[in-house]
Amino acid sequence: MKKMPSEQSDLPPPITLTTDFGLSDSYVAQIRGVIIGINPRARIVDISHGVLPQQILQATFITQAAWPCFPSGAVHLAVVDPGVGSDRLPIVLHTQQGVFVGPDNGVLSAALPDDVRPDEPRRIPLPDDACAFEISNRRYIREQVSNTFHGRDVFAPAAAYLALGVAPEELGVPVHEVMALPPIQAVEQADGTFEAKVVHIDHFGNVVSDIRSGDLPDGGFCVEAGERSMRGPFSTYAELDGLGALVGSSGYLEIAVPNGSAARLLDVQIGAPVRLQPDG
Repeated sequence: MKKMPSEQSDLPPPITLTTDFGLSDSYVAQIRGVIIGINPRARIVDISHGVLPQQILQATFITQAAWPCFPSGAVHLAVVDPGVGSDRLPIVLHTQQGVFVGPDNGVLSAALPDDVRPDEPRRIPLPDDACAFEISNRRYIREQVSNTFHGRDVFAPAAAYLALGVAPEELGVPVHEVMALPPIQAVEQADGTFEAKVVHIDHFGNVVSDIRSGDLPDGGFCVEAGERSMRGPFSTYAELDGLGALVGSSGYLEIAVPNGSAARLLDVQIGAPVRLQPDG
């Protein structure tokens, strides 16, 4: 495999970061410091460090929205890793969309097309246009590796070297199967309803479900969440007068309220049930 090309010859490819580390500790700074120490010209973009602890599904939703906005040569680091220190593998996954670095626990699922992802979380064979490698070559790992911080000691160095042009296969042995989560898509029931769930709560308190815009019924509908019921669809936040449902920029149905937090009013969290009932 050839070394990754930069989109512009004078600039290295960007490195994106997505973690559940928050910003009150030094964890993110340590990752950035390791990357810059290896690759001083690194262009680092923080996608989010506000993923809730251990919420791999939420990380997948966030990266699914963000990663396609980057050039195909980008290096994407995602660390939501409740199994750090266990026998789960650290991997680099190379697809036509870019290069993805993280634990093999499903957090890199957004790098895979929906049609190869399973109906439930499990290991799947890689599609023909993708390859993966275990990060095992000590040359590309920090000398001292903490059992509790692979983000700094394993994944950050790998991302830095990849952005310098090191080929993914240089990092270790091939991996032919990876852990994958199902596509983020609620399934329509036989009666036209959707038994869905909350997959994200954004900074504004908007409650995002896994109901895709293309699956919505024609006409109006009622959405139930957190023991409350609200109408939809609305076109903009400005149209809302109280709680209501509309399609957000991610392409998924969300519940919002003007000048307030829908999540707080509904008292819901990631994974909470959402039910959509079409009119009539």
